[in-house]
Amino acid sequence: MPGLPKFPFSPKALLVIPAILLVLIGIWSSFYTIQAEEQGVVMRFGKYSDTVDRGLHFKIPFGVDTVQAVAVRRQQKLEFGFGTAGAKNRSQVSNRDEWQFEREMVTGDLNAALVEWVVQYRVDDPKDYLFNVRDPDETLRDVAESAMREAVGDRTVDEVLTIGRQDIEAESLQKLKDLTTKYGMGLTIDQVQLKDVNPPRPVQSSFNEVNEAQQQKEEAINVANGLYNRAVPKARGEAQRQISDAEGYATQRINEAEGDAARFTALYDEFAKSPDITKRRLYLETMGEVVPQLGRKIIIDEEAKQILPLLNLDDSKLPIK
Repeated sequence: MPGLPKFPFSPKALLVIPAILLVLIGIWSSFYTIQAEEQGVVMRFGKYSDTVDRGLHFKIPFGVDTVQAVAVRRQQKLEFGFGTAGAKNRSQVSNRDEWQFEREMVTGDLNAALVEWVVQYRVDDPKDYLFNVRDPDETLRDVAESAMREAVGDRTVDEVLTIGRQDIEAESLQKLKDLTTKYGMGLTIDQVQLKDVNPPRPVQSSFNEVNEAQQQKEEAINVANGLYNRAVPKARGEAQRQISDAEGYATQRINEAEGDAARFTALYDEFAKSPDITKRRLYLETMGEVVPQLGRKIIIDEEAKQILPLLNLDDSKLPIK
C-alpha cells in the first residue's frame, strides 16, 4: 500500500517475543508471600516438599512448585445448633436446616435436651492438616458432635441443665483432643464451651418454674446459713467470756484461800515457837476488845475485904458489883 512504511520481517521475532513473555511470567510467578498468621505448604509435582514461615519466598514456576497457605496463628471455631453471620471459615456454621438436629440430644435417663455449643481450635501442623484427613474442618465437626453427644448421653437431664455443664465441657474437650491426635488431623483444640442448654420447648415453662423454686430454696438456705453464722459465733463468744470470768473468779478465790492459809500457817509456826507468849498476847488482845464493851466496871482481887477506899463516893451512879 503506497504511503505506509515497510518494516523488515524476521521469523525469529515470532520466537523471541513469546520467549520473553514466558521468562517474565516465570519470574513473576517464582515469588510468593506468606502472611504473618500463616504458614505455606510447598508441594513439588503435587507431593509435599517443605513448610515455610511468613515472608517472601521463591518457588519453581510453571506448576512445578505449588504453595498452599494455611492460617496457623488464627483461632477458628465451629458453632453447633446456631450460627453467627459473617463467618470466614466455611465450616464454622452448618446449614440452617441442620441446626435443630444438631441441638437435639438424648440424655442418659432418656430425656431430651436442646444443646448449643462452640468448639475453638487452631491448626498446629499444616502438613497433617492438608494430607492426613480429607476435609479436616468438616471431619472435626463430625468428631465434635460425636464427643458432645457421648458426654451428654452419660448424664441425667438435671445434670445437663444445671450442675453438669463444666463436666460436660471438660469431658468433651478431652475426647476431642484424643480423637484429633489419633487421626493425626494437625489440629489443637483450645476450648469446648456450652452456649445455651434448655429443655424441649413443650416443657420449658415447667422446667423454669422448677428452676425458680430451686433458686428460692437455695436463697432461703443461704439466708439461714447467714443467720446461723452470725448467731453461733456470738453465742460462742458470750459463752467463752462467761467461762473466762468464772475461771478468773475461781483463780482469785483460790489465791485468797491460799494466802489466808499461808498467813495462818505463818502464825501457827510463830505460836509453836513460843506458845506461852502467844497465849498471853492473844489473851490481852482479846480482853482489849471485850472489856470496853462491858461499860463501867470495878474489878477487884478476890482477897480484898472491902471496896470503899476505891469508890468515888461523889459518883452516885457508879454501879457496884
